[in-house]
Amino acid sequence: MHRERILKLLHNYECKYPEEQVYKKNIMDFIHMHSDCFERSCRIGHLTASSFLLNYEEDKALLMHHTKLGIWLQLGGHCDGDPDVAAVALKEAREESGIEDIDFISTDIYDVDMHLVPARKKDPSHYHYDIRFLLKVTNPNLPIKKNSESLDLRWFSHDVTKLPTQQRSVTRMFDKWTNLRSSITI
Repeated sequence: MHRERILKLLHNYECKYPEEQVYKKNIMDFIHMHSDCFERSCRIGHLTASSFLLNYEEDKALLMHHTKLGIWLQLGGHCDGDPDVAAVALKEAREESGIEDIDFISTDIYDVDMHLVPARKKDPSHYHYDIRFLLKVTNPNLPIKKNSESLDLRWFSHDVTKLPTQQRSVTRMFDKWTNLRSSITI
């Protein structure tokens, strides 16, 4: 019962990139096979929720330089038992940016990704099945506040060549944003 909402969201999600079709299928299969898919205790992997957060003007997106992983990523985190992945994405965006005034541009899925997290200390390597949403800051001129999970937080324009990462997981979201901006201005 607690998995129905995410399965419906995924079912309705139209993948725009070939790799996402694979991720979507794998995520749905994983959810069907693991009733504990929202829990970190599911050792082979678990669902995570992320946001592609735009500033008030919608001309920049926020990335964080992740403390543990040492790479630039979107804001997000573990569901920790919460089956409402959209609510988790919003909560994580607020916590990791220090900005409370954030809301959804859409509650539909924006992107999906699946990636292997390397083993660390007590945690074996495992998969994150990441569901991503498009959000924006709803109040102009709000400062971002770095937290313990980030070495840095920075706003970036839509130009992927100027990003501090070329990880496809991140650049794909920027590509979608660029395409979305182009379709609106035409």
